[in-house]
Amino acid sequence: MKMKETLQIGKTEFPMRGNLPTKEVEYQKEWEEADVYGQRQAKNEGKPSFVLHDGPPYANGALHMGHALNKISKDFIVRSKSMSGFRAPYVPGWDTHGLPIEQALANAEGVDRKKLSIAEFRKLCAEYALRQVDNQRAEFKRLGVTGTWDNPYLTLQPEFEAEQIRVFGKMAENGYIYKGLKPIYWSPSSESSLAEAEIEYKDVESPSIYVAFKVKDGKGVVSDDASFVIWTTTPWTLPANLGIFVHPDYVYAEVKTEKGTFVVAKELVNSLAETLGWESVEVVKEFRGNELEYATAWHPFYERESLVMLGDYVTLDAGTGLVHSAPGHGEDDFYYSRKYNLDVLSPVDNQGHYTAEAPGFEGMFYAKANKVITDMLADNGSLLKLSYFVHSYPHDWRTKKPVIFRATPQWFASIDTFRQDILDVIENDVKWYHPSGQVRIYNMVRDRGDWVISRQRVWGVPLPVFYGENGEPIITPETIEHVAKLVGEFGSDVWFEREAKDLLPEGFTHPSSPNGTFTKEMDIMDVWFDSGSSHAGVLSVRPELTFPADLYLEGSDQYRGWFNSSLTTSVAVHKQAPYKAVLSQGFVMDGEGKKMSKSLGNVISPAKEMQTKGADIIRLWVSSVDYESDVRISTEILNQISEAYRKIRNTMRFMLANTTDFEPSKHAVAFKDLRSVDQYMMIRFNDVVKTIEEAYENYEFSTIYQTVMNFCTVDLSQFYLDFAKDVVYIEHEDNYQRRAMQTVIYDILVKLTKLLSPILVHTSEEVWKYLKEEEAYVQLADFPAVENYENKEEVLAQWAEFFKVRNTALKALEEARNEKLIGKNFEAKVTLYPSNEVRALLDSLNTNVAQLFIVSELEVAAEGVEAPANAVEGEGVKVVVEHAKGETCERCRAVKIEVGTLEDAPTLCHRCAAIVREHFPEALVSEAE
Repeated sequence: MKMKETLQIGKTEFPMRGNLPTKEVEYQKEWEEADVYGQRQAKNEGKPSFVLHDGPPYANGALHMGHALNKISKDFIVRSKSMSGFRAPYVPGWDTHGLPIEQALANAEGVDRKKLSIAEFRKLCAEYALRQVDNQRAEFKRLGVTGTWDNPYLTLQPEFEAEQIRVFGKMAENGYIYKGLKPIYWSPSSESSLAEAEIEYKDVESPSIYVAFKVKDGKGVVSDDASFVIWTTTPWTLPANLGIFVHPDYVYAEVKTEKGTFVVAKELVNSLAETLGWESVEVVKEFRGNELEYATAWHPFYERESLVMLGDYVTLDAGTGLVHSAPGHGEDDFYYSRKYNLDVLSPVDNQGHYTAEAPGFEGMFYAKANKVITDMLADNGSLLKLSYFVHSYPHDWRTKKPVIFRATPQWFASIDTFRQDILDVIENDVKWYHPSGQVRIYNMVRDRGDWVISRQRVWGVPLPVFYGENGEPIITPETIEHVAKLVGEFGSDVWFEREAKDLLPEGFTHPSSPNGTFTKEMDIMDVWFDSGSSHAGVLSVRPELTFPADLYLEGSDQYRGWFNSSLTTSVAVHKQAPYKAVLSQGFVMDGEGKKMSKSLGNVISPAKEMQTKGADIIRLWVSSVDYESDVRISTEILNQISEAYRKIRNTMRFMLANTTDFEPSKHAVAFKDLRSVDQYMMIRFNDVVKTIEEAYENYEFSTIYQTVMNFCTVDLSQFYLDFAKDVVYIEHEDNYQRRAMQTVIYDILVKLTKLLSPILVHTSEEVWKYLKEEEAYVQLADFPAVENYENKEEVLAQWAEFFKVRNTALKALEEARNEKLIGKNFEAKVTLYPSNEVRALLDSLNTNVAQLFIVSELEVAAEGVEAPANAVEGEGVKVVVEHAKGETCERCRAVKIEVGTLEDAPTLCHRCAAIVREHFPEALVSEAE
């Protein structure tokens, strides 16, 4: 028998390399076949429920890192709640209606919408959406996300659509739904109205023009030869001009210049003189804005008048103090002109081209008219100034092209009617985890206009509205419920496949249709109404879920999107929020904080990273970031995360290897019988358990990452597991100290595996297979309980003082290495010159301190002995390091003076000789031979 065979060097079949891209797929297949998710749900049946409601991603395109951040974060929460004593089901969902799918069919798949019937086109849309769902589902599952993947919710499912129609009907019944004509965001590129949530802003260059409107009737206040001066950045809206607004309280001046006589706000005369190049300026008259009411001016290029009106929204921040008004193309223009009964002229069609209502421009795209109009104004002398400036302008977030304000007949949800109810719920009933979340959504709801819920498309849920012979809209509880039942049975296609009479209840009559003839609305609902109805279509109808949900978690853009639409419909229908708490996340940027884009070549693909690194690396990255703000990812960052993963994996592998022969039921040492250092590690890790479980509870995943990394690196690798080698390798297998340390190592490993399971789900299951625990899968285990150790404070205080001594010793050892006195620590002899307090501390530890320092010899100087001048000084101790005397023990590698003096074991120290004599005498015979 060779001497090295007497050592208990740890062995394990747990591989050093994770080979995650291959193994993760195998694990996932095993979990699916064993229905681990179903087992977990069954195990938690009857426990308090926790429902995280999934905000539906849009069913279009491959997943990006934003998807990964979102879904993996949700998975952390669902898994941790399941392991914390909650019944935590997870029903994933998809948003499957809307314009992007229509566009994808036209652009990517070459479908000509005009050659198909509505029914045929909708069928293609549904097929496309379901293909996208399948693709995205496969990627989400590959990320290790658990849930009812075989039974998700889809907004195109008949049962969902039916509940959405009921939500609409209930809002109508409560008086919140109306049809009106007013300016809304219109996307010529999409040929549809847009909600505020579908708008994004980009910088564009726009013309800035000052235009003179000649006075027609000055009401005896303004001279007949004067002109009102307006400023606008949208020359294309001038064909729709019907008036001019002034502020009732501002003072206006009629000024005579070498270029003519003009009316502007008095306060702006000097700045306008400079801007417009007036060299001589004489104020002829002054008057208040309210004196100008009902004056008229000539339109600058049409034979019609523009009415001067009062509007307190007019400011002096820019312009002239007079505002050009086109009620069909501006929100303020529209509202303030209602008092004056102005027409709502909007001479632009669905595609952004002028209609015959704009003579001279018919068929022209509105944006091209800017130059034509400014040239026309210049020619007729109305243009006082033309320049250009860059500013932020609303764009369609799908097509990325500019939008316009355009008045068209639309269906609205009246926010004004129940705005205060929503605000009260925001303030009083919901916990907003992000510091600014409550303020953001409160201000959005406070300032938002009525919600445009109609869209001029075909791929969506129809607005369940009928019209009588006189054009009167018909929305009754009877018609809504009948349509909802039809849609629940046949899907929303039924609305487009049947005539109006076949969609109404049998024998239905209405005063608006004495002849019994009805028509139906052909607009569909805004897709935000789809997803915003998920509290009704999912939470309230799925038996495993509850309303309201405990948590909604999405990106920070959803304060204007899903958080908002869900809140609006829920308060409108239920008078309460659909969620008890909201958590939001920032966006995923590249390593330099830039937005990812294919053109920049900085896109990190989850699918690609899973093929090369594995899902657990992405999951560990998610746990490492502070998601309250925008987060960064790059190849370099993922390489750093891979290094952190290797540190965790190798730490767990070492712990597995050195507990292979440890049977908890046979070998575990009771806490009270452990050495002080072992008790310290149990207590220290118990604090780690408490920190991690509180972090899970508060969704502070980066705290978990930092805590685990710090514990693995500092407490385990650099301390406990480092000196453990001198015990678990060297002592006989049943030695008390060895079994005590194995007790601690195994206990920590089991608990750490459980705590890491929601994050490193694949790796944790791999570790679990090598442990001697009851549950077949760590996913079926529960989080460890936080223990209450009576001697906790005493032990922690004692060891906090010891680490001060150890830090001084490590500093002295480092200096000795630098001076070439020693190589490894095991070559050193350390002499301590302690204060009385430190001396008492060392005596109280009841532990081999030399072993803790990993040195061959430790001497504590006698009381009163002075430390030499070269001693390294620390708090309460001075340390001297020298090379230990003697030879290196063949077995434990310590340098001992007795090595070479033992006749039967000339290569061993006293300690090793005693172990070998008692347990491995044949090794001594082999050595002698």
